Amino acid sequence: MIIKSNINLDLTINSGQTSQPPWNFDNETYSNVVMVDSEPRIFQVKQSGDYLEFNHEDKKAISKLNYIFDLNFDLNKFYKYLNNHEELKDMSKFCNGLRLFLAPDPFECVISSICSANNSIKRWTKSISQIKQNWGNQHQNYYTFPQSNDLLNVYLDEEEEFNSSNISNIEECTHNLKNCGVGYRAPYMRKASELFTLEMDLSEISKMTYDEAFQTILEVPGVGPKVADCILLYGFNFRQAFPSDVWIKRIVSHLYFNGKDISVAKVREFGMEEFGKNAGYVQLYMFHYARMSGLMKKLK
Repeated sequence: MIIKSNINLDLTINSGQTSQPPWNFDNETYSNVVMVDSEPRIFQVKQSGDYLEFNHEDKKAISKLNYIFDLNFDLNKFYKYLNNHEELKDMSKFCNGLRLFLAPDPFECVISSICSANNSIKRWTKSISQIKQNWGNQHQNYYTFPQSNDLLNVYLDEEEEFNSSNISNIEECTHNLKNCGVGYRAPYMRKASELFTLEMDLSEISKMTYDEAFQTILEVPGVGPKVADCILLYGFNFRQAFPSDVWIKRIVSHLYFNGKDISVAKVREFGMEEFGKNAGYVQLYMFHYARMSGLMKKLK
């Protein structure tokens, strides 16, 4: 199937969005297992200029691909929006074709976003990939992300695994969350799994208003405002979310407040009010513009 789209597939998949780790890459093709109507399908997608080559032709698979890479979002219209704002007009030159990389599995986005807190992109993506291999379901050479009830009873660390199993040597205890490199976030991940298994229906989030969804996600252990906005943006496509951390604070301060020190909370509020329904995309472009233009080095 040939799909015409203004997308930079490589930039989008490897942009560090907390929806999921990058897909496998081989022979110029990105691939992963994606659930379509509860059935595992191997998606293979390759960029050829302004076209994407996709290995499925049925409407449900195409619809899923369109969602994951946000192909129905009008980038040209967004670029006109950027060009009409002096502070933003150079961003499309550095990030052309960058799109949201949306989560086919919102629960994976929840755990990925928790894992990303105070963490590097390389480390959290490695951890999430290890969680998939340990407790997900295998389909060919790919693994789905485990559901909340699958992670509910996973051992937190080697000590808990040793005390609760028949293993005689603690050094052999490697089937636990902390062994995946998640560190202090392990209890948060298990508590989130308990919450979404026993108390909260994750599918209800998308039916809420943004404010309702934000307050609901903040109830998840280990989730603060920035992580909540990442979950809502990348996991549920709430485009008015403006995930704000120290880097976005520095960028916004430089572009809009003459370098004045303002709080992360004020930056989030400013971004949502200033950019409205474009807030999520503006935040995404701001971060990558700062990385690619050299601005980030100046702001350290």
